Amino acid sequence: MITLKKGDIAPTFSAINQDGKTFNLKHFKGKKVVLYFYPKDNTPGCTTQSCNLRDNYTLLQKQGYEIFGISQDSEKSHQKFIKKQSLPFDLISDADHKVHHLYGTWDLKKYMGKEYMGTIRTTFVIDEEGIISDVIEKVKTDNHTAQILEE
Repeated sequence: MITLKKGDIAPTFSAINQDGKTFNLKHFKGKKVVLYFYPKDNTPGCTTQSCNLRDNYTLLQKQGYEIFGISQDSEKSHQKFIKKQSLPFDLISDADHKVHHLYGTWDLKKYMGKEYMGTIRTTFVIDEEGIISDVIEKVKTDNHTAQILEE
């Protein structure tokens, strides 16, 4: 369950990106960061969301944002997704769900009468001081950039 809200300090973490390099959120202090948690590489909604951010990447960078996607997919899966969709930003692998748990995005979901644990699609916008400036829980995958820039 997502308990983090606007005004909270963003939990810092270390995880591995698609290239096996360590990503550490604290290294981005002084920059605005968008962390978008999504369920799975190469699925329709996740592809639409990631491509919307890709298509608006230059605009987001001009506004000072660094973009990072996070899912439970492996580094290899992330590499394929990045290549197939020409994504210009890093994807973080969270196979053990540690980052998901920090941010409250790993929770019980229901689909067609079945319950299972999975990623709650959520985006956290973090300001230069490491404070959460927005939590987007009702993500519009086809127009996500506009939601980020509205904050």
